[in-house]
Amino acid sequence: MSLDELYRQVILDHYRNPRRSGSLAAPDAHADGNNPLCGDEIALDLALRDGRVIDVAITGRGCSISQASASMMADRIVGKTLAEIDALTHQVKRLLDIEEGDPGLDPERPGAVLGDIESLAGVRRFPVRVKCADLAWTTLAEALAPHSGTPT
Repeated sequence: MSLDELYRQVILDHYRNPRRSGSLAAPDAHADGNNPLCGDEIALDLALRDGRVIDVAITGRGCSISQASASMMADRIVGKTLAEIDALTHQVKRLLDIEEGDPGLDPERPGAVLGDIESLAGVRRFPVRVKCADLAWTTLAEALAPHSGTPT
């Protein structure tokens, strides 16, 4: 099996079996994101304690890439500080070629640095789909902006 095929399977698994799906009863942070060009939607709830995400829940609809990216993001940020999440967000944006710079991946060990998120690397070959992969990360930044002092 090729690496591209493996990555496609990872994306489909997250799309078909989204992690942390649902909503939180009393979120400390919330944001709704949408891509009006293609109809992708994400709603994101976060529970925060002492500058750390302690729980997250997502709902949404849209293409496999947008929903898989949201699932991967939700799975990855629990337990992380706001600073760690900010660094991760920039790393993902470099992976997607939204920001310039090296995402810091290990080519000898695919998935070792970003886990399942690395499966989104192939999306950058399709510029129209990059916004699909970035929707969850943009929505996350919007939800956390009032808590981190980082503008959206």
